[in-house]
Amino acid sequence: MTEQTYCDRLVQDTPFLMGCGRLSEQQVDRIILQLNRYYPQILSNKDAEKFRNPKASLRVRLCDLLGHLQRSSERDCQEFYRALYIHAQLLHSHLPSRLAPQNSDCTELASGTGRAHSDRGPVAFLAYLGLAIGLALLAYGRPRDPRVLPGARRVLGFSPIILDRHVSRFLLAFLTDAPLRL
Repeated sequence: MTEQTYCDRLVQDTPFLMGCGRLSEQQVDRIILQLNRYYPQILSNKDAEKFRNPKASLRVRLCDLLGHLQRSSERDCQEFYRALYIHAQLLHSHLPSRLAPQNSDCTELASGTGRAHSDRGPVAFLAYLGLAIGLALLAYGRPRDPRVLPGARRVLGFSPIILDRHVSRFLLAFLTDAPLRL
């Protein structure tokens, strides 16, 4: 699969960018000014004035700007994306062309047929597992006769070192056989 050009990306992203409330008037003005000041060959002063006309609605001005850029060169579209990244980074990261799968291996994930995964990593899983094991030891590991399972108290004695202070208070109370005070 060939890589998309910036002009192709702009055609794909135009409906998204035209969505209501996606780009504010200030962001559009900053993008226009950047394309005019730093790259006057992309937007002339006359074009910049036309696209910044306060009498026209933001939607019309943005539509005209995107249409102008789609008819221009690849480098012009690339500079638009650079300006969009600088002035609307959050919007830039959610563009459809950036979220589209880049190869055929990703089509299963993009269509939603793949298995769901948790945003939490393996560290969170291990933390929850450790907490569950610790609570199980507290609830069921305490022998009626201290001679039956003397190693459990030694293991629980080291647990407060690696656990949060709230959990360690409960473990220390278990080891001292003192009543809990919250």
